[in-house]
Amino acid sequence: MTAFTVRVSDETVSKLDQIAEKLDRSRSYMAAQAIEDYVAREEWQLAEIEAGLAEADRGEFASDQDVAKIVGKYVSSTRPS
Repeated sequence: MTAFTVRVSDETVSKLDQIAEKLDRSRSYMAAQAIEDYVAREEWQLAEIEAGLAEADRGEFASDQDVAKIVGKYVSSTRPS
């Protein structure tokens, strides 16, 4: 493990301390967990973006009909009947 210093506002430290106390954990544990969660989420999101760009580069797109079906499932028509 490596230790490093991070500067955050006094307000953030106070909130972090409150959460740590409620969860019976140390401030350091909570900060490390937050950073690990953030890194995992960003890694996942960037991998998904890269995969999507690779699909687009290969010309793999949804058809207009496919998109219309999906939108139709979630959006009701605003046209008068």
